[in-house]
Formats: sequence, C-alpha cells, structure tokens
Amino acid sequence: MDFATYLQELADPAEALAISKLANLSSLGPDEATFFSGTWMELDLVRRQRVVDELIDLAEDNIELNFDAIYLVALADRDAAIRRRAVQGLCEYEGRDLIDALVGLLESDADASVRAESALALGRFVLHAAFDKLNPGDASRIDDLLRRVARDESEVTEVRGRALEAIGVRDEPWVRDLIEEAFDDGDRRLRLSAVHAMGRSCDPAWLPALLPELESDDAELRFEAAVALGSIADEAATPHLLPLLRDEDEQVQDAVIGALGEIGGPQAREVLEELATAAGERVREAAVAALAEVDFAEDPLGFKARG
Repeated sequence: MDFATYLQELADPAEALAISKLANLSSLGPDEATFFSGTWMELDLVRRQRVVDELIDLAEDNIELNFDAIYLVALADRDAAIRRRAVQGLCEYEGRDLIDALVGLLESDADASVRAESALALGRFVLHAAFDKLNPGDASRIDDLLRRVARDESEVTEVRGRALEAIGVRDEPWVRDLIEEAFDDGDRRLRLSAVHAMGRSCDPAWLPALLPELESDDAELRFEAAVALGSIADEAATPHLLPLLRDEDEQVQDAVIGALGEIGGPQAREVLEELATAAGERVREAAVAALAEVDFAEDPLGFKARG
C-alpha cells in the first residue's frame, strides 16, 4: 500500500484504525510530512486523539519508530489534549524548529496544560545550554521566557511551577532566587516544583532545605525530595533516606530506592543488596535496578564483570 492510499484509509471513518499499519507514519520525509499535514484535519477528533496516543505507545515499545513529523503537525491541532500529547511525543526531538513552537505555545496557547507541558519541554534545551550545546541567542530567549513565566503571578501555578522546574538546571543566582521564592511562597504546587528544581540543579547546597521535606506529611513532597536527593547524589543524604524505605506510600519507597542507586557508596550498596534478596517482588526489582546504577557508576566500562 502506497502512502497516499494509506492516508485515505486512515482518514476514512468507516475504516477501523489498524494499529499495525500506523508504522507507515514512521520517519516521514519532507514531502510525505507535507502531504500528511493536509490530511490530518480530515480525521475526526476521536481518531486524531487515538492516533497520537497509539503512536506514543508504539514509539515507547520500538525505538526504531520515529513519529516526530506527525507530532510536529499535531502541535497545531485544534484540540488541546492533542497539542499536549504532541509535545510529550517530541520528548527526544532536538531540532531548533521545536524551540519556536514551544515558545509560541508557552506564550499564547489558551490551554494551561499545553503551556505547562511546553514549559517542561523547554527544560531539555535549558540543559543543552548549560553544557554550551545551544545557540546563545536561543538560550537567552528561553531563559528570559521561563524566568518571566515563573514569576508571573497572573499565570496558573502549574505553568509557573513547570517553568521553574525547566530552568532549575541553570547555575545562576537569579535561578537560585526563583527557587527560594517558590519554596517559601506558601503555594503547595510551587513548593513541589521548587524541590524538583533543587534536584535538577544537582547542587548539594540545597540539602538543608531538602532533608526536612523527607519528613513532610505530604507524600508527594517526600517523593520529590527523595528524587531530588538522588539527583544531587551526595552520600550525606543516605542515612536520612533510609527511614523512608518503610514509608506508607509505595511511590515514595521506590523513589528512595532509586535515589540510593544514584547516590551509591558503601551504605547505599549494603542496603540495596539486602533489599534485592529479602524484600517483596516490587521492592526487589527496584533494588536490583538501583544496584545496576551503583555498579555502572563505579565501573562504567564493566571491567569488574569481565575480570
């Protein structure tokens, strides 16, 4: 079946959506992408939504499939849920054209969930800028926008929080000020994002703020604090994390196990080895994965295994 015929079938509401045929939309060339964009809005809303969702699932299961051209078209869809999912689908796309699209969505999309997802996606380019892998003009443009959004009290807190998380990796005094302001704001959503941003900074200077959050009554704050401490990877946090291995919330437990794997060190290894043999299946699997992280950090080339 040629591409044009497949698109006719895809757009036909009388035809059931064949998941196996969606691979026809992988790795489209420029001409095919243009042809597809002309057909996309002929699909009814429910089918467009399902196509995007199925493509994301397929790409997660098969790394050889690439539907970036489809997601780029879907960024301009009339439906907010499709635009948001398209941003998520482009999680590994690094083309400069995406910067313009994300900036436009963050600045003017009518839907807060789309603006929030776009802010978070810009964090990938912020990370590139931190390693001098982004054009300085683009880096400055993104920094200015995220800074403005994070401080905009008229913006929805979810969007402000995502902007803060995205910019958290930047080692700049004004970023640290933003994090502190959000942490002390009194708004729960902003506090969660501030804790997340602390982790993205990978700066041990945040430990005095993060460690008390491990005792928060809010399970989500305990979770974010554990994840952040794992990202910072300072062994001083290990003894503070250990009591949360018995946390009432399983997601917090998993976050702590993952953090121990990122932190590493003798104490973390000893605890993880015990969990990997004596715990229930969920914890055991998490501990084994965390031990693999410890092993890789200690011996990235695998010389121990070959020895």
